Amino acid sequence: MSRVAGFEQQPSTPRVRLRSASNKELPLNGAWWPRSDDPVAELPGLVMALDELGDGQVTRLVLHRPSWSSFPARLTVAGRVVTVGYFTTQPLNLLIAMRDSYGWRLDLLTIPPGTPEDVAELAMERASAEDNAVPAQFMLSGIEASKQ
Repeated sequence: MSRVAGFEQQPSTPRVRLRSASNKELPLNGAWWPRSDDPVAELPGLVMALDELGDGQVTRLVLHRPSWSSFPARLTVAGRVVTVGYFTTQPLNLLIAMRDSYGWRLDLLTIPPGTPEDVAELAMERASAEDNAVPAQFMLSGIEASKQ
């Protein structure tokens, strides 16, 4: 049996920052800072924001399983179903968004909801920088270490 989760209210406005240019050689396309670890509350707004980039709609998300409080396999977003996979093998703090067409994929640093604002803002800035070479699983630990 599949679980499809939807939302009744307007989705929240996501805190997301993306690189202006696509460079497949860099590990991240930007960053996202959800307000909670509830995928039903957080993912629809992100999907809708990414859809606004044009050229199609997000059809699949891949997330780091231990970072979320529940695990719906499908979400109803703007009248369609988005498939969501949660994997323990997915790198820490990484969300992958995909579309069915054109091999489109975005890799986003996912900043944990309880992260202090100064750390989160710096992480978003660095993850979306045109020359960032730091993968998601090392981004936050590097910032936190530099602040000590």
